[in-house]
Amino acid sequence: MSDPYRQLLAATIRHLEGLRERGVEFVPVAPDTLAALAAAKGTSDPSPRPSPQMGDREKPTPAAPAPRVLPTAPVQTGLAFGPAAAQRLDPAAKAAAMSELRARALGCQKCAHLAAARRNVVFGVGDIHSPLLFIGEAPGVDEDIQAEPFVGPAGQLLNKIIQAMGFVRASVYIANVLKCRPDTPPGTTGNRQPTPTEMLTCLPYLQEQIDLIRPKVIVALGAVAVKGLFGRCDSISRCRGHWLELRGIPLMPTFHPAYLLRNQAPSEKRKLWEDMLQVMERLGLPISQKQRNFFLRP
Repeated sequence: MSDPYRQLLAATIRHLEGLRERGVEFVPVAPDTLAALAAAKGTSDPSPRPSPQMGDREKPTPAAPAPRVLPTAPVQTGLAFGPAAAQRLDPAAKAAAMSELRARALGCQKCAHLAAARRNVVFGVGDIHSPLLFIGEAPGVDEDIQAEPFVGPAGQLLNKIIQAMGFVRASVYIANVLKCRPDTPPGTTGNRQPTPTEMLTCLPYLQEQIDLIRPKVIVALGAVAVKGLFGRCDSISRCRGHWLELRGIPLMPTFHPAYLLRNQAPSEKRKLWEDMLQVMERLGLPISQKQRNFFLRP
């Protein structure tokens, strides 16, 4: 077995042993993970193990039973070995785990109507070690063609926001709740919103991405993304600017860049920028007076 795989396996075992010591008997695991484990049965280390001697009479002390692994609904599961184990992975093992997750997502057929209509699965892009993660709702037509999130006009505006914060696009991670473009009837143009069922079905991939990246801050872009992550969002205007928590990580909801393309009012741009100032402060980034004054009336 490769070194990254051994490290990943060791992290899994340590995590399960720690759960057992705390009395945990059941561990939720995504159905896809169970299927992958079943497929990998034949890949274990084939090296022979010494058989017990005939004269041995002492029986080893039985160990406490390991936690039982149960399949669960997608929204209840995340990375099979959990965020704590993910934090212990070295960069190579982390990259290997993300690559395996990407491979599973690219072959996903859970939503047959989306799989039949898509050009590409839009997994995510950026630095998997970044302290900052942006999450949108779903790919549009440009993203479906290029297999990369936020590459259309809204993506260009997001790039400007990222740069104004002192980052570059490649230094953050960008993903969507839904990995496939929502299908549209033949002959129609534009994009439709993903349905709650579509987002719920796809959510485990994003949850595993979050558990692997373990950013310091998440930014959710738009009401649909917030609804996909938390199950509801009555109004992004009311929930933006207020910290939430997702999988133990602080999350800032804010406007989707596409909203600012439709509404060019400086007051609306300022609201989003105030949210980003909170994000920068939470990350401990230096903020210049010029940055603090963006979109303020002179």
